[in-house]
Amino acid sequence: MSSLGKIRIIGGKWRGRKIDVVNADGLRPSPDRTRETLFNWLQGKIKGARCLDLFAGSGILGFEALSRGASEVLTVELNTIIAGSLRKTSKILQSDAHKIVCQDALSIAEENLGNFDLIFLDPPFNHGYVEKCCQMIIENSLLKSDGVIYIESEKNLKIPSSFIINKIVQTGQVQSVLAKMHKET
Repeated sequence: MSSLGKIRIIGGKWRGRKIDVVNADGLRPSPDRTRETLFNWLQGKIKGARCLDLFAGSGILGFEALSRGASEVLTVELNTIIAGSLRKTSKILQSDAHKIVCQDALSIAEENLGNFDLIFLDPPFNHGYVEKCCQMIIENSLLKSDGVIYIESEKNLKIPSSFIINKIVQTGQVQSVLAKMHKET
């Protein structure tokens, strides 16, 4: 890991603010265009939402959600240096609605978290995390029945059948998916 880079918040009360991003191997902040598409999809779902950001990395998805009116964001990041940088940014932005934990995303369900309106799942590619995390989300009822999950993964990754895909975009080697849980009948 080395020096910090910057990434811009593209919407909401912090629009245009640049936040620090630690330069770490495998860290790939969601580009402006991807975030613009995602938050267009989420219009009407962000204000007042309780969000979980797994594998936060740059933390930009959580900061965008808070900037646009989310009531709470729980950010999970295993890397202590990155988590520290996220805490510093949250303090600079004076965000009381942001909780940042330095923990493995797959073990977070062991906590009593309740459930969320929106879950961001953007893990390292090619490690099988999407399927494992989706299973954890289901088993621990982390997503509200009317909640949505955003999954950013390697292109052509099959989304677990427990989820219904609402939107999907593939750009370069990246796949962006907005999905909801299958409802029990």
